[in-house]
Amino acid sequence: MASALAAKMGLNSLMRKQAKNFNVRICTMESDMEISCEVKWKGKDLFDLVCRTLGLRETWFFGLRYNIKDTVAWLKMEKRASDSHEVPKEEPITLHFLAKFYPENAEEELVQDITQHLFFLQVKKKILEEEIHCPPEASVLLASYAVHAKYGDYDPNVHKPGFLAEEELLPKRVINLYQMTAEMWEERITACYAEHRGRTRDEAEMEYLKIAQDLDMYGVNYFLIRNKKGTDLLLGVDALGLHIYEPDNRLTPKCSFPWNEIRNISYSDKEFTIKPLDKKTNVFKFNSSRLRVNKLILQLCIGNHDLFMRRRRVDSLEVQQMKAQAREERARKQVERQRLQREKQLREEAERARDELERRLIQLQDEAHMANEALLRSEQTADLLAEKAQIAEEEAKLLAQKAAEAETEMQRIKVTAIRGQEERRLMEQKMLEAEMLALKMAEESERRAKEAEQLKQDLQEAKESERRAKNKLLEITSRAVYTSPGLPSDSMPPDLSFSRENLSFDFKDTDMKRLSMEIEKEKVEYMEKSKHLQEQLNELKTEIESLKLKERETPLDIIHNQNTEQGTSKHSNFKKLTLQSTKSRVAFFEEL
Repeated sequence: MASALAAKMGLNSLMRKQAKNFNVRICTMESDMEISCEVKWKGKDLFDLVCRTLGLRETWFFGLRYNIKDTVAWLKMEKRASDSHEVPKEEPITLHFLAKFYPENAEEELVQDITQHLFFLQVKKKILEEEIHCPPEASVLLASYAVHAKYGDYDPNVHKPGFLAEEELLPKRVINLYQMTAEMWEERITACYAEHRGRTRDEAEMEYLKIAQDLDMYGVNYFLIRNKKGTDLLLGVDALGLHIYEPDNRLTPKCSFPWNEIRNISYSDKEFTIKPLDKKTNVFKFNSSRLRVNKLILQLCIGNHDLFMRRRRVDSLEVQQMKAQAREERARKQVERQRLQREKQLREEAERARDELERRLIQLQDEAHMANEALLRSEQTADLLAEKAQIAEEEAKLLAQKAAEAETEMQRIKVTAIRGQEERRLMEQKMLEAEMLALKMAEESERRAKEAEQLKQDLQEAKESERRAKNKLLEITSRAVYTSPGLPSDSMPPDLSFSRENLSFDFKDTDMKRLSMEIEKEKVEYMEKSKHLQEQLNELKTEIESLKLKERETPLDIIHNQNTEQGTSKHSNFKKLTLQSTKSRVAFFEEL
């Protein structure tokens, strides 16, 4: 018995070793990964492994999609991944990890950051590839949030003109619709981007989704169908229900059926049957192009209906736990952001104080330089005046010497005057001339003496100016060591760090009354934000309207403009359509 058991265990071990694996390439919106998948794995095993690898817990929105001929299909969770006949057999098998179902309200339903980020990337891709029609003004605003999600807060010193040159931010249809250069588009986007300052990247992604979810084609899967009269129509399946469109108008449904009005959905071959909840209303049917499409429609209907009902029930314990963790994480990030903001503010104040000190120091250095130059000029003036005074004094001595010589000559002439009358007359004449010359010399000597005295006074004044200049220089030098009175030393710590020891956070449940008040407050805030958003979109539309090329408008652009003029939006139109009875809407659908 023991040997038989050992032989059986050995055989099982050998079979496990011989089990074949196959490679699967998983393409997410952010990156690709390759997984070695065992043959016995079901689709759910592979899907769960991908979710664990991504750290994703909100798995109910997502699925693994693959391309098949001219349509797409989703990997079935309950079947073996290797057993599906439709999955391509060439290795590695390529599967796309994508959002299969969309939330009604992204802000309320998306809890994890990774879920939000994957939705953001997928919706952005659909808008840029024009799978979702987006009006030009909304495209610019969405582009600004996409830029914020990538680059963070706007900084004019970093985000200079041309930094968006390589980015794909707008649908080609929008770019071709206006006579605007790439620089003009960048200027418009940057102007909106600068207004988002203070938001985190996660908040920018959520703002993007909140705007995108109001677009008419957001989250809608379209399928070609025919009613019982054979009219070609489009069936739209989304989070709210089933919608019927005309083939050339994917924006405005002709009639809608919310999920809470539908009791049962089934198909037989290409015929699809919808049973309304109201038993008095007849069952209505339509035909699709092929059986494979019916399978896809049924999958999407069941998944969207389940999520529709799930949203209207109390959250499961898992979701409650995830939301509580998300609230705590958001609160922690908010505190961290506030701390960083305070540090940034203190750093900016310190930098401003440093700049002010540097400016004051430069000013004092300039004043000291000017005082030095003034002192140098005073010294030069004093030296020049002293030199002039010395020259004047020497000239005065020379004149005095000449005057003495003239006096001696006059005495000698007087002594020799007795030699003769003629000589005496001549001598008197010479004596007169000598006296005149002596008088002139005396006057000149007196004038030179006065000039020398004046020069001495000027020299004294120059020395006094030099003394004052030196005193001023000493005063400026003593004021050079400057401390800003508005910045006490204890307000600028050297490392700008803050202790976390005293920070604590209590997250407590509130009563229903407080919760209701908060909900009402959030509703008011949402209405104000919606009004602000609409005003922002209208302002953008007005700015670029004059540059539009009307002849390049697509049919969907024209339909969107008509809806806007009539005041029709996605939600208002849905509400209007569902006011009619289910019976009348079924009859209307069958008569289309």
